[in-house]
Amino acid sequence: MDRKGLELSVGVFLLIGLLCLAYLSIRLGDLQLFGGADYRVEAVFSNVAGLKEKAAVTMAGVNIGQVERIGLQDGRARVEMRINNGVKLEQDVIASIKTMGIIGDKYISISPGADDEYIPSGGAIQDTQPPLDIENLLGKFVFGSVDNNKSSGQKESGGDKK
Repeated sequence: MDRKGLELSVGVFLLIGLLCLAYLSIRLGDLQLFGGADYRVEAVFSNVAGLKEKAAVTMAGVNIGQVERIGLQDGRARVEMRINNGVKLEQDVIASIKTMGIIGDKYISISPGADDEYIPSGGAIQDTQPPLDIENLLGKFVFGSVDNNKSSGQKESGGDKK
């Protein structure tokens, strides 16, 4: 009788452990088993350099969803987003790709619109802005400042000849 009680307690302990493992897997994996409290919208960008799936989608600094899928469509990047059901996006919102900090992760920032109609589930955001190309800007700044120094140096040396 004592052995059956030990086996029963070990079985219950094992069952509780498996349930905890399943719960953590679902929570950390961000799985939704019974449909979600969200809807999907898409946006087409000319460039999504550095944006990854599961990146945050924010409005006014508040997380309202995440990037579901990124794909190529007619030479442009098509981004599918999952937006929380409590958030309604107007037809004239603007989706732009931003960077957290100077060299942080990329995310999508939604600027609110003023339209009376909302984007339905499966709809598309029409106005998009690609990410700022830091490498290109740095290149222009570095080479632009080098060109300015050369031209100002030539002017100075021309003044010495007088």
